[in-house]
Amino acid sequence: MTPWIAALIALFVWWFATGAILMAVKYADRGGLRLRRLATVIGLPILALGIWGYEASLNATSIMGAHAAFLSALAIWGWIELAFLTGVISGPIQKPCPPEANEWERFLRAWGTVAYHEILLVGALIIVLVNGWGAENTFGMWTFVILYFARVSAKLNLFFGVPKINVQFLPTALMHLPSHFRIARLNWVFPISVTALTFAAACWLERLHAASTPGEAIGFSLLTAITALALLEHWLMVLPLPDERLWRWMLPQESATPKIQQQSLPRRHEDAHGL
Repeated sequence: MTPWIAALIALFVWWFATGAILMAVKYADRGGLRLRRLATVIGLPILALGIWGYEASLNATSIMGAHAAFLSALAIWGWIELAFLTGVISGPIQKPCPPEANEWERFLRAWGTVAYHEILLVGALIIVLVNGWGAENTFGMWTFVILYFARVSAKLNLFFGVPKINVQFLPTALMHLPSHFRIARLNWVFPISVTALTFAAACWLERLHAASTPGEAIGFSLLTAITALALLEHWLMVLPLPDERLWRWMLPQESATPKIQQQSLPRRHEDAHGL
């Protein structure tokens, strides 16, 4: 298997896994809190398989070992995201942010909407680092690290303001989240985010070029692909591209419930001038 085929596999897994989680959440959303909790519990074997695969792949330096580490990290991450999107593990604040809230209050409220989710992610990150640091196969560890810091960066950009925010796939349990977002031309975090992700992708490409074994080549191609996807997701916050079409066809038809429109997101006069 060539590194480029491995990168295409990473792209497909990212697309399919994202769509599968969104589809599960949308179907569970129709049954209320009980069904959302059930969906999260049903997904626990995926978490267990991810943990087992991550541990089992730490000393596997083969091509299969690189794939196993990568997929295991995605499985762990995917279940945590499922628990968040179903509203089972989110935060203590479940109400929209008042329009008159100042910046500090808005930040505290935004943190409160995702606090439990963030604590779980940090805990998982620490465990992944403690178990993976110094292992022969660190591709699973670095996959989780990339996903974590890319997600933190994305959340900060949504908070400080970006031109495009897609809220079409938000489930009922998280309908209060957009009130903490902001529509703006640009913010000071975005250039730092895309620069850091571009640098990380370049580093993985350099490691890929210098790889001495097939397992290393596959592993670094997977890291390059997932970092490039994180970079693309950041650019989709500012580029007018209909990225939601990638998954819309997979999801059930929306019921006749009020939809959150992008125009309803918080927008302040000074935001229109970006920096």
